[in-house]
Amino acid sequence: MTTWWPYARIAAALLALAAIIAQLTRSLQNALEATTEWGAHLPTVAANFLSFFTIEANFLAAIVLLIGAVWALRHRSTTDAEPHWLAVLLVCVSTYMIVTGIVYNILLRGAELPQGATVPWSNEVLHVVIPVFLLADVLFAPRRRALGWNAIFLTAIFPIVWAVYTLVRANLIIAPASGKPWWYPYPFLDPHLVPGGYLGVSAYILGIAVAVIGVAAGVVWVGRRRGTPPV
Repeated sequence: MTTWWPYARIAAALLALAAIIAQLTRSLQNALEATTEWGAHLPTVAANFLSFFTIEANFLAAIVLLIGAVWALRHRSTTDAEPHWLAVLLVCVSTYMIVTGIVYNILLRGAELPQGATVPWSNEVLHVVIPVFLLADVLFAPRRRALGWNAIFLTAIFPIVWAVYTLVRANLIIAPASGKPWWYPYPFLDPHLVPGGYLGVSAYILGIAVAVIGVAAGVVWVGRRRGTPPV
């Protein structure tokens, strides 16, 4: 597994990037065909696309997987464990992708989307295939380095920043698809849809925060069981 796992990481990273590009292309094409001023506003459409946690998490995962693969290939003549900084990055992206898979398949799998708005294979790759690969990476990737429990809290930084950014930006954007004076990337963040408004949204955010911490704890625990102890 030590010899071929880096290539599996490269393949997964390239698949994730291909899925992101395919969906971005579709989104921009939809904007070019839109008949409203807000629907055809390419900067907003592009910024909205890049504001999805799924897109950001998959992009980060692809970059970290490529870095991890290059490191492993450059050090294939040794049996050294991955460096601490790489181990931290892998814990972060593994947590984000596993949570993405959980949230999508529990909360968003049945959500109705405008016909033609998504690329079906891309949607499955970003929400199922890559999360499953990152789970496999946690369980089976060679040369893991164990981390201290404080790594759990490092994983929470990006989701917190993303949540604040999303809620602040939402009411500054006209939704391209509907023309409403707000835009939220996910329905469970929209206080106009969630019962209880912002209180209901807060409950969802709290639940997802618990999921992030819980998954991160599991990822770190597996790493401590499998990996080389920190030096």
